[in-house]
Amino acid sequence: MNNNGQNGSRDWIRSALDRFEGELVRYAHRLTGDVEQARDVVQETFLRLCRQDRAELDGHLAKWLFTVCRNRAIDVRRKESRMTTLADPVTTETSSSEPTPAATIENRDEAGRVQQLIRSLPENQQEVIRLRFQNSLSYKEIADVTGLTVTNVGFLIHRGLKTVRSKVKVEN
Repeated sequence: MNNNGQNGSRDWIRSALDRFEGELVRYAHRLTGDVEQARDVVQETFLRLCRQDRAELDGHLAKWLFTVCRNRAIDVRRKESRMTTLADPVTTETSSSEPTPAATIENRDEAGRVQQLIRSLPENQQEVIRLRFQNSLSYKEIADVTGLTVTNVGFLIHRGLKTVRSKVKVEN
């Protein structure tokens, strides 16, 4: 490989790292229950990316990264042979204008309630909802990552959101 090819590959990997690292760490954290294990899983995912041919991943990099990350996280969880509850995701809030303290507290309370309701869903519903709404994967990409059918992904998302909506209505 010539120097330009190496630089292009390096830039491509750096770009993928910048774009997906945070999302993958949050996703792996959900699956492993441990942020340090999640970071290790993501590091291994990107090491595997370094060995991949860029042309083979063209057009489906996100799907590939989430699939490798998921499989590795599940392997780590199995190896640890312990069942853990999934922790809250690491979130960052960015905004162009500062909300009032009261609005910030209200938004945090509402988001916390929704997160708690999502945590009460079956694990498979939690996973597809997070992949869809936190990681912006399409139903097809989620199906590829999880090994489910697109129809099953849609059903799980629909049932999960319906359950969350009904519980929100009951609380209000």
